[in-house]
Amino acid sequence: MFRTQLRRRHVGVYQIKELFRRFLRSTVPGGRLFPNKDNVILMGSPGSGKTTTSKILGKLLSKPVIDIDDDHLEPLWGMSVAEKRQQVGDAEFVEEEGQALLQFSRQGCVVALTGSNPLHRQAMEHIASTGTVVFLDVPFSDITERQKGMKVERMVGYSDGRNVEDILKYRQQFYEPSYDVRIICEEHATPTAVAQQIQSALDNLTTDKGYVSTRSAAHPKQRISFLDTVLTGVADDGGLYVPAADTPTFTTGELKRLLKCSYAERALRILEKWIAPYDLKPQRLWEFCQKAYTNKVFDHPDIISVHHLEKNQYIMELFHGPTASFKDLALQLTAQFFPLAIQQAAAHGSQQKYLVLVATSGDTGGAVLDAFSRHDGVGEVGVVVFYPVHGVSELQQHQMTTMTGTNVHVVGVDGDFDFCQSTVKRLFNDKTFTQTLLSQYNCKLSAANSLNWSRLLPQVVYHVSGYLDLVKQGVLALGDTIDICVPTGNFGNILAAYYAKRMGLPVRYLVCASNINNVVTDFLQSGMYDLRGRKLHRTTSPAVDILKSSNLERLLYHLHDNDGDHVRTLYESLETKQYFQILETMIDELCVVFQAGSCTERECRQTVVNTFKKTGYILDPHTAVAKSVADQQTDDSVPMLISGTAHFAKFADGVLPLLNQDLKTNLPVPELIQRASILHARPAMHAGLTAMAHKHVPHTSVCDAKREDIMKHISILAGRLV
Repeated sequence: MFRTQLRRRHVGVYQIKELFRRFLRSTVPGGRLFPNKDNVILMGSPGSGKTTTSKILGKLLSKPVIDIDDDHLEPLWGMSVAEKRQQVGDAEFVEEEGQALLQFSRQGCVVALTGSNPLHRQAMEHIASTGTVVFLDVPFSDITERQKGMKVERMVGYSDGRNVEDILKYRQQFYEPSYDVRIICEEHATPTAVAQQIQSALDNLTTDKGYVSTRSAAHPKQRISFLDTVLTGVADDGGLYVPAADTPTFTTGELKRLLKCSYAERALRILEKWIAPYDLKPQRLWEFCQKAYTNKVFDHPDIISVHHLEKNQYIMELFHGPTASFKDLALQLTAQFFPLAIQQAAAHGSQQKYLVLVATSGDTGGAVLDAFSRHDGVGEVGVVVFYPVHGVSELQQHQMTTMTGTNVHVVGVDGDFDFCQSTVKRLFNDKTFTQTLLSQYNCKLSAANSLNWSRLLPQVVYHVSGYLDLVKQGVLALGDTIDICVPTGNFGNILAAYYAKRMGLPVRYLVCASNINNVVTDFLQSGMYDLRGRKLHRTTSPAVDILKSSNLERLLYHLHDNDGDHVRTLYESLETKQYFQILETMIDELCVVFQAGSCTERECRQTVVNTFKKTGYILDPHTAVAKSVADQQTDDSVPMLISGTAHFAKFADGVLPLLNQDLKTNLPVPELIQRASILHARPAMHAGLTAMAHKHVPHTSVCDAKREDIMKHISILAGRLV
């Protein structure tokens, strides 16, 4: 047990840092599964309103209220808290307080902790074992205002002349590892409003039913957790997983609290609204966010960046990750979810190996391979990537085929992306094939593209973050609306924006931008998803060269009031008749949220040229599709945030000739990168692409567009898994 020799009656910020540092080394390991106890434990800084809020919450929950100071410590000690601190000094007080809290045994209560309780590891472990710990994340400005009217001398670490806010900021690190539920309190929120927030959060935990398939008529008998969706990827019935609960929401006041947060901090606060703490502990999620969104991985200090382009248009640069694609922003998290999901499965008796199947139109493959080779523990997961050899840029292909790592296989397919994606998706539901893999190789299949919920969900973060960056730049006031324009192929990126809007992000329209493969645009305008007579056209924007947009299924599920039967009927029609039609009323609902447009190849190329001439900014072909469609919008009364999905140099073979670069065809990748580097345009050259250009190509496999050839390559890697 920690005992300090420091016996000072008043300890200032600098002196108390060493004391806090000692306790930090043994802080509560976050995220126990919820115990079968029913205490609700309020934790937060002194002045966060725990005592007052607990009294209101007790009435709402019909539970007795225990204030640790008044109802436990003082009766146990036979003296006031202030007298105890004066008797033993600050450093010893934390130990005495912790020992007293270890004697707490009440159940069925709302418990208001002291601000210093989290500083004692054993005490917090004990109290947390009796119920759910709720962290009141109150603005420091509110707390310092309240402190003016409180007995601040009761706060451990306070002494005359010291800055209270400095103490509060330093203490925050002890609260973060100890909570189950964070309550983001608005500025000047009343205790009643906070108590109601807590009640709502607890209700959501109590009624949470996990995840359901978009084609399921009922909730599964056994709850499907977040980590379950990570491993399975696609539901057994062929549908995609979505949360059974309603979309979580942010108020404008809560969004304001995220303005000063880093990207990793925003990610934590957004994702923990979606992911139940008994599925993934908030503290573990924070570890993942810190590893994913760091300048060791991304080459921009803010992870993403937002820049004015022209008129009302702003580009959100999502390509500062290691593979110069927006896919990095999600996959750097997804790859970390897998080992934890495997550990959970193993704890329940499952000892299978996992093979991640990826069908890619170019960017997903490289991002998956990088992420799964970068993070600890994922080497146990096999990854096989299938890409259309004639449907990606030369640099995309080079990037994928130069990736190295344990259990990695990259295969070119002499076909289009729709064939790759459809084949992979069907193999998940091929019972004979999956059973063969299981019986012969003890291997199960999973997915890491946006079919997998854990890949889609992190994309919500950058849409919220991009809006907040516009507010920070003074482009708009918090609460003002924007439009978001997204180049759309598989519908995952724009679906993430749709979820951000459902969360309360002030978005007027989601603008879906397609190239000449405009089946999604036609659907959003007509309600008819029609593949009859359509042929896939290969363009300079290959990630948008998709006819079967998988994530549209999730939108249809929400549009039909979560009716899995109806969605299944629609997709049966698409499979057998090559089309489906939604009701007129639902078309009207779509038009309230979405606008859609498309551009020709000529218009896409001209957009690259015109944008460079007018702004000095070079667009990649996919972002150019979005810019071209954004230019078609006649109402420019609100800012338009355009998703910049890839760095232009990733498509240098197609982009540079448009900028009057005298290029020969089939230039080697190093020369393409060198030519892109000397342009000195915006955005700056991507360091990861420069490093990639000279790498050796270990993956040279190519197969025919045949189902049996795809299965053969999967079986080969499954047999090699260590």
